[in-house]
Amino acid sequence: MSSYLETRAYVLPHKAATVPISSSSSGRNHRIDTIKIVKMGNLTIRNLTITPLKLREVERHEDPTKTRKPNGLAKITARITGKSSKPSLAAPTAAATTDLNGAAQEPGTTGKHDITDIHIEPFSEHRTSIPLPDASKGESLRLTFSEPNKPHTYSVSIPGPSPRSIVMKANLPLGSQDQQVLPSDREFTLIYMPHHSFLAIFSSARLNRWMAELDPSYPLSALSIPGTHNSPTCYVALPSVRCQAVSIREQLDNGVRFLDVRLSCPSPSSRSPSPIKTASPRLDTPDSLPGAFPISPTSTQTETPTDTNSPAPQPELSPQAPEPTYKDKAKAPNLSLVHSAFPIALSGTRYFHDLLSECYAFLDANPSETVLMSIKREGTGRGTDQNLSTYLAARYLTPDRWYIKPEIPTLEQARGRIVLVRRFHLDPSLQAEGMGIDGSVWPDNCADGTCGSGRIRIQDYYEVGQTQHIKKKIGFAREGLMRAAQQVFVPSGMPDSEANGSSLPLFINFLSGSNFFNASCWPEKIAAKINPSMIEYLCMNHGAPQKQPGELTVGDAGTGIVVTDWVGNNGDWDLIRCIVGWNARLQLTR
Repeated sequence: MSSYLETRAYVLPHKAATVPISSSSSGRNHRIDTIKIVKMGNLTIRNLTITPLKLREVERHEDPTKTRKPNGLAKITARITGKSSKPSLAAPTAAATTDLNGAAQEPGTTGKHDITDIHIEPFSEHRTSIPLPDASKGESLRLTFSEPNKPHTYSVSIPGPSPRSIVMKANLPLGSQDQQVLPSDREFTLIYMPHHSFLAIFSSARLNRWMAELDPSYPLSALSIPGTHNSPTCYVALPSVRCQAVSIREQLDNGVRFLDVRLSCPSPSSRSPSPIKTASPRLDTPDSLPGAFPISPTSTQTETPTDTNSPAPQPELSPQAPEPTYKDKAKAPNLSLVHSAFPIALSGTRYFHDLLSECYAFLDANPSETVLMSIKREGTGRGTDQNLSTYLAARYLTPDRWYIKPEIPTLEQARGRIVLVRRFHLDPSLQAEGMGIDGSVWPDNCADGTCGSGRIRIQDYYEVGQTQHIKKKIGFAREGLMRAAQQVFVPSGMPDSEANGSSLPLFINFLSGSNFFNASCWPEKIAAKINPSMIEYLCMNHGAPQKQPGELTVGDAGTGIVVTDWVGNNGDWDLIRCIVGWNARLQLTR
């Protein structure tokens, strides 16, 4: 999607043309190459925050010693503050510079222009007359923004030195000594896309507790929620099994709030539990867990093992004993984490209780948050969905830690707990009360489908067999975002609020896909193409009525739950920031 050629290409700030050049002036091997001269557009700025912004100053710098060669999606990376950004303001010694419109100036000078008429309202965009910096000359633009009636400003230089977004903090005017008026929590996140001449500005969020800023009356189906596909698969594993770059805790600390978990379920006749190894006091032994469902009084007689790496003791069953129902916690097995038929790590089995320990520790540290967890039965275990439901009910789904009502809760109801999204059928003994948001009838490999309960609308097209199918997958994912953006949440007390609030389904939009037999279509390779495409869409087109196809409307412009692969790779959380950033639109409508 880049406008830049891989070889012999030059990006110049004037009209696009194809120019023949001679690679040799004489000889039989004389040949003619062509250079594509790409026209540099003017900068468009989109304000995706609830704060009106004014662009008040632009400076153009040129440094031939720092010639940049952008390709694909480039973004600002340096953290800009009033003090730390000062060295980058000085024009390099003997560096040729241009004025704002690109006219040459003397070396060591800076092109500077005061802007008086660029006001960018919340969730609007403005196409400026400012030419983009010419990366082939090492040019950069320093932009200074301000808020109405505020003394502080925000400054940033584009492009940045490496491909990540920047959190842009407030700074006081030069010479000001009054630090009391500088808001410590006022900041924005910017993403710069030079090949689209586009700069997007998001409200920054503290990703470890971004839900703290939201109205607790919102149903979870109204929020923009980043998630991960096969969330615990961050280990060295078989090809196509690994889908994530970092651990569960690192995902949660960086904004992920939907986890996709697959469990292998043993049959009730299996009596060889896996060892318990966990740092969570709630999970040291089965008996330390308060039950979410009625438990037999005899289930509290299990002895705590002294060696946490050894198997927990199990009661002996005589051949004449009836088959256990597993409503006894002491008999419920440990459950292993899998992806399809495979374990998630070559180094050894990983267990569900350890994953829960990470989730509980995160929620204890961030009680304003909630985590939705989709659980599905996979693997080679011979147990059934019904067996899995009884195991979970007996041992894991404790009411102080889980929200398991068969409904979509509000943020207030869910805070501090895990919300179950159930992709398995229930044992008859559990059907009367229900368990979690019902996704047991899940449409397979669908571009747009609804689960049997009607509470979840799904895009989960995963058969990306060839690289040319990735474009098709990107189209389905964008359409899923468009459908989610149409939803409108009506707050309590407004007309039709009750009917509207209860009818909003969860939109779950998977960006994942793979082909085990094609290395170019393993999860990491697909994510390397889909994730940047989704960033571009969320920055440039999402929630813009004039950019929607056909008769599609824009409601609250939420994204729904966007389920990703390989986020956080090399510290890149930009896709997560973009998804979280769209929750600001709810604050605007509120």
